[in-house]
Amino acid sequence: MYSLETRCIHGEAHSVQDANYAVSFPIYQTACFSHLTPGHNPTGFDYSRESNPTRKFLEETVSSLEGAHDTVAFASGMAAISAFFELFRPGDRILCGEDLYGGVVRLIQQVALKNGYQIEYVDTTDAAKVAAAIRPDTKAVYLETPSNPMMRVSDIAAIAEIAHANGAVLAVDNTFMTPVLQHPIANGADFVIHSGTKYLSGHNDTVCGFLCSADPEQAARVRLISKTTGATLGPFECWLCLRGMKTLALRIKRHVTNAETVRDWLRGREEVDNIYYAGSGMISFTVKSPEKALSILKNVKLITFSESLGGTESLITYPIVQTHPDVPDEQRRRLGITDCLLRMSVGIEDPADILGDLEQAFRADSEK
Repeated sequence: MYSLETRCIHGEAHSVQDANYAVSFPIYQTACFSHLTPGHNPTGFDYSRESNPTRKFLEETVSSLEGAHDTVAFASGMAAISAFFELFRPGDRILCGEDLYGGVVRLIQQVALKNGYQIEYVDTTDAAKVAAAIRPDTKAVYLETPSNPMMRVSDIAAIAEIAHANGAVLAVDNTFMTPVLQHPIANGADFVIHSGTKYLSGHNDTVCGFLCSADPEQAARVRLISKTTGATLGPFECWLCLRGMKTLALRIKRHVTNAETVRDWLRGREEVDNIYYAGSGMISFTVKSPEKALSILKNVKLITFSESLGGTESLITYPIVQTHPDVPDEQRRRLGITDCLLRMSVGIEDPADILGDLEQAFRADSEK
C-alpha cells in the first residue's frame, strides 16, 4: 500500500479507471446510465443517486485514508450524521459527547428525539464516565475528538473497548484531525464521520460529508439508507473534493505549524484568558470581555469572520452566536462556550501576516 500522502493524490484501488486514462479523474455529470439488457449494466452504474463513477472514486479514496470497509459521500456533513442516526430504532439509547457542534445538538433535539431515541450526553473525555453511563439498551456512542469548539480530547481506544463490551458501536467525528493526524478505525471506532466541507476539500468552495464504516454489514445498511433517502453527493462536488484532497497532507502540516505559531502568540497577550488547542489547525480562546471579542471580530482584515473552518483561508467565528445557538444555555455555560469565546481556523497564509492581522485587530479599538 502506498503512503497516506500518495493516496491523497492517487487514491487506492483505481477500480473506476477512466476509459481515456485521464490523469484528473473525470466528472461524470449524468443522472443515469444506459443498459445493455434489462437488469444488466456492465459498469454497475444505474442511477447517480445510488452510485456514480466520480463519487465511487472519491469514496474509495476516503475509505483508503480512514482504513474503512466502505464510505458514502453525502451532500453535507449533517447529511452524513443524519444517515448515522437513521441506523437506529425507536427506544434505542445513544450516548453523545456533551461538547458537540451545535448543528448536531439541533439534529438530536429536533429530529432524533422525535424518532423515539433515548439520548444522553456524557463527558467522553473521561472513559470512566462513559462506562458508568452504558446500559443494556445503549446502542451507540457518538463523539467528536477534538470537540467543537472546546477542543476536548477523548480516548478513542478506551471508549471503543467499553462500547464493544456492551454491544454498542462507536462513531467518531474526525473532521478536525483528518486521517493525516488521527485514525479512529485503527483505534476501534466502527464509524468515522467527516464534514468534508472542511479540511478534506480544503478550499471553502464546496459542501460535502462522509460516513465511513468499518464493518461490511453496517456498511451495507449505510448504503441502503443513502440510496433510499437520497442525500448523496453530486459528481461536480465529488470532483472538487478529490481535487482538494490531493494537497490534504501538505495543507494539514502547514495548518498545524501556523496554529502552533498563533497559539504561542496568544499566550503572550494579556487580553487572553484561556487557550484551547489540541494539535490540529483549530484554536479556541477566551478574551476578558464580550466587547473585546466583538472588537476582534469587527477589526480582522486578512482573517475572515466566518463560521466555517478547514480551508486555506484563516477564519474566526463567535460560537455562542454563529455555531452553537441551539445548545441550551446551561450546557453552554458549563462547557465554557461564553460570549468571550472565539474559535479560529488557522489557514495556510504566511504566519507573519496572520499574526500581523491579529495584532492590529487586538489593538484597534483600544487605541481609539
